[in-house]
Amino acid sequence: MSGAGAPTIVVDGSGLRVVVVVSSWHEQVMDGLLGGAERALKDAGVTDVAVLRVPGAFELPVAALTAARSGADAVVALGVVIRGGTPHFDYVCQAATMGLTEVAVQTGVPVGFGLLTCDDEQQALDRAGLEGSRQDKGHEAATAAVATAVALRNL
Repeated sequence: MSGAGAPTIVVDGSGLRVVVVVSSWHEQVMDGLLGGAERALKDAGVTDVAVLRVPGAFELPVAALTAARSGADAVVALGVVIRGGTPHFDYVCQAATMGLTEVAVQTGVPVGFGLLTCDDEQQALDRAGLEGSRQDKGHEAATAAVATAVALRNL
């Protein structure tokens, strides 16, 4: 797990409306990712936050698209897919990634990419922002979405 070279981003997102779309699989990991995103939004001064739960990672793009079209200034997509013994992992990861990319490009609304794609549960826990985790990908995804929304607003 790298993390090397990650920027330190401090941003004022006050006045932004942010929707956090959260998948439901792997509750402990998802609680950590959501907690990190909520901390990041609070740190950035974002007070208009809606949380939308969806069943899994495959459903993240359609929910993100609906959020973007509903007037959100930024969307944060959080999920986790853990590799199993079938190609299902590859299909879900690719579909979710491409779908979220398409949402951002087609709508112009930044989508913070907080989809963990891990080989095992320990990798997910290490990135979930829980006590003892080495990284906080929920925080990173929310910070990136807010920073991008602010940058675009200033064009």
